[in-house]
Amino acid sequence: MLRRNARLRKEYLYKKALEDREATTFDKKRKLQEALDKNKAIPTELKGEDKKLRKTLDLADDRTKEQRKAIDDEYAFLGVKDPKVLLTTSRDPSSRLSQFLKELRMLFPGAQRMNRGGYVVKDLMQLARSHEMTDVIIVHEHRGEPDGMVVCHLPFGPTAYFGLSNVVLRHDLAEKPPTMSEANPHLIFHGFTAKTGLRLKTILQALFPPAKQAGDRVMTFANRRDVIHFRHHNFVRPKGRPGDGHPSRANHVTLTENGPRFAMRLFRLELGAIDMKDVEVEWVLRPYFNRQKEALALPEEDDEG
Repeated sequence: MLRRNARLRKEYLYKKALEDREATTFDKKRKLQEALDKNKAIPTELKGEDKKLRKTLDLADDRTKEQRKAIDDEYAFLGVKDPKVLLTTSRDPSSRLSQFLKELRMLFPGAQRMNRGGYVVKDLMQLARSHEMTDVIIVHEHRGEPDGMVVCHLPFGPTAYFGLSNVVLRHDLAEKPPTMSEANPHLIFHGFTAKTGLRLKTILQALFPPAKQAGDRVMTFANRRDVIHFRHHNFVRPKGRPGDGHPSRANHVTLTENGPRFAMRLFRLELGAIDMKDVEVEWVLRPYFNRQKEALALPEEDDEG
């Protein structure tokens, strides 16, 4: 198993290196294609290479006209195979963190919860890979309050590091929640329009299997100024039908909050698993800059209302 993992890791790194070398060629092909489409002069830097590039453009099809990135292979089976999520905590968790982990386990259909015990991260990841887990989630705490979460996709990443705040457990809700359903939930993502936002949307979406049309469970990830607010509801479909004298009844849905609720803030995104050394950092939060652009949403998505 160790040799197989080492071989697969080398193959993945080779694909990444090959992708970097091919990026320049695909950029030249893109510039040449734009010049041909707009009937403009060939860019100066492409003169002498245009004949060779034109041949590759003529032979390109739907699969080869754009560069396939190794990053796409990480989630090649998204929506095809159901995810297998392993959840655990930091060492010596408090009772509140253990309760939060139990409620998190119920959010992900088919997930498994494991007591951390004396496992170090390396052994924990090896155990998850041996059981063909697709993702590992580790939650942390500070003085009994959950304050961090790590989402690692297997076998080779990526890994997203979140800060948690405003954690409200089910028994802390104002109204007693109903029995939590474990059906595959519908997912709502709001405000994930930038490059990093779309990347994070894929990471979170990969934790859940496809929802069934008849399901009555919905989970919302709403981005507001790079803070992701999570809510979990059940909804009741209306019994009325259009044309029965109540035109608004067909569009009316009753929501009941199930909990838990919390807010997440991404502060680091790495191109590798949590147990790997010297991994490439894809994005990192720099809070001490005077002005940092919002990473998850494009500017036009930010409404002040």
